[in-house]
Amino acid sequence: MSLTNTQYNTIMRVYEQKQTRNRHVREDRLNFVYSNVKGYRLLDESVATLSVSQGKKMLNGDPNALIELKKQLHQLSRDKKELLRQAGLPDDYLEPVYDCPDCHDTGYVDGKKCHCFRQAEIALLYQQSNLKEILAKENFDTLSYEYFEGDTLSDFSAIVQKCRDFAASFGSNGRNLFFYGTVGTGKTFLSNCIAREVIESGHSVIYFSASMLFDTLSRNAFDIKRQDNLDYLYNDLYNCDLLVIDDLGTEQSTPFSLSHLFTVLNERIKRGKGMIISTNLSLSELKERYQDRIFSRITSSFDFCKLTGPDIRMYRKRLANRK
Repeated sequence: MSLTNTQYNTIMRVYEQKQTRNRHVREDRLNFVYSNVKGYRLLDESVATLSVSQGKKMLNGDPNALIELKKQLHQLSRDKKELLRQAGLPDDYLEPVYDCPDCHDTGYVDGKKCHCFRQAEIALLYQQSNLKEILAKENFDTLSYEYFEGDTLSDFSAIVQKCRDFAASFGSNGRNLFFYGTVGTGKTFLSNCIAREVIESGHSVIYFSASMLFDTLSRNAFDIKRQDNLDYLYNDLYNCDLLVIDDLGTEQSTPFSLSHLFTVLNERIKRGKGMIISTNLSLSELKERYQDRIFSRITSSFDFCKLTGPDIRMYRKRLANRK
C-alpha cells in the first residue's frame, strides 16, 4: 500500500519503542538472575573468556579449536538452563523478548512487510482517516434498503452496486465519485461504506467535511508557527490514496476556499488519486457557486451518483420518537 513518509515514520517509531522496551525487559531479567541465581553470572562471563581462548587457538592453527569451542559452549548453555530451572525460572527466561516473534519487532521478514506491520498500517489508517468510530457503524454490512421503495429503491440499489464496484477495484480504475441530491438520502453513509472497504484493503483514506477542510487550511496558512503542519497537511491531501470531502457547499465561499479547492482537485487528478465528494447542492447550484474551472474539473473527472428519496435521518428520528 502507499504510505506517506510521515505515516511510515510513525509506524517505524512504534517498532523502535517496542525494541527499546523489550531490551529493557531483558536487561531487568538479567539483573534479577545475576542477583538471585548463584553461579549464573560466572557461567555467563565464562562464555566470553572461552570464546577468546579458543579464538586464539584457531588463529594459531589448531584444527580442533572450533569443534571444542562449540562443544564447551553447548555445555555452558545446558548448565545455565539448569541453574534457571533450579531457581524456578523457565529455560527461555533470558532469551530476547519480542512482541512479534516472526519479525523480531523489525516490521520485516525476508525484506517483506510482516503481518504485524500490515496490522499497524490498518490501525494507523483508521486513526488518521478521522472515521474510526463512524466506520464501525456505517459500512456495507449495516447498510439497509428499508427506507426505499419503487423507483427510488431500484436507483439506490444501482448506486450501491456502483459503490461496491468502486471499492472492490480501488486503485485500478482511476475514477472518482460525486454524490449529490436531497438531504438525508445516504450520501455520507455510502462514502463511509467505501472508505471502510478501501482502508481494509490497505489504502490510506482521509476524511474532511468541506467546512472543516477549509477551516483547517486557513488556520495553518495564516499562522507562521503552523507552516510545518501546513506542509504535512498538503502532502497528505495530495498523496493519500482516497480523499473524502463531505458536504461540499457548507463551507464559507471565499477566494481562499475556491482557490484551494481547485488546487486540491487539480493536484489529485494529475496524480491519479481517488476522491469522493458529496453535496446537497443541485448541479445548477454547484455550477453557480463554484468557478467554471472547478465545475469543469468535477464534471470531467467524476462519476455522478444522484440520490433521491426520503430523508433517512428524519425518518429514523420519527421512529425513535414513537417508541
